[in-house]
Amino acid sequence: MKLLQLERLVTGWRQPAHQPLSFTLGRGKILALAGPNGAGKSTLLAALAGSGARIFSGDIQRAPGLRVGFQTQHLPPVAGLPLSGAEWLALTDARPQGLPEWLSACLHRRLDKLSGGQRQYLALWSILQAPADLLLMDEPGNHLDRAGVASLPAALRARAAQGAGIVLVSHDAALAQACCDRLVQVEPWND
Repeated sequence: MKLLQLERLVTGWRQPAHQPLSFTLGRGKILALAGPNGAGKSTLLAALAGSGARIFSGDIQRAPGLRVGFQTQHLPPVAGLPLSGAEWLALTDARPQGLPEWLSACLHRRLDKLSGGQRQYLALWSILQAPADLLLMDEPGNHLDRAGVASLPAALRARAAQGAGIVLVSHDAALAQACCDRLVQVEPWND
């Protein structure tokens, strides 16, 4: 079943960011967007998520009732926030079952006492557990330590196996190769 279909889509903020893109994404599939910095990959995700980026031309078709989860590159500040990792998961309706041991052992700690990599993986886990049909993930490997990077492909594949479609932006070729079914090259807009 098609979750998402793009036909010659061009998105941007004040002006077009990338060349026209066309692709289809079905349930259980992971698609990676590749391209140089500034090519418009994150902008495209923002447009797909309905987060303010403009559609200049082309068409997006979404499955009826499509539920979208969106992970950005920016973690919210947690300094002084008196929430533990377990409380964060409860607030986001994410289950701790299946969380790697290196992180599940730290769930009792406050978020501001976790390392940046631990917080990043916890945020990713929350998105992966979201009741969404389509997950949009912008550089999910950023800020992860080795254990997080090693655990990420299996977590993405497991979520896809549950029927979610995933669009992933990553400069990490090894991550894309380890978990993606398809790679779409994003070319910057040329005036």
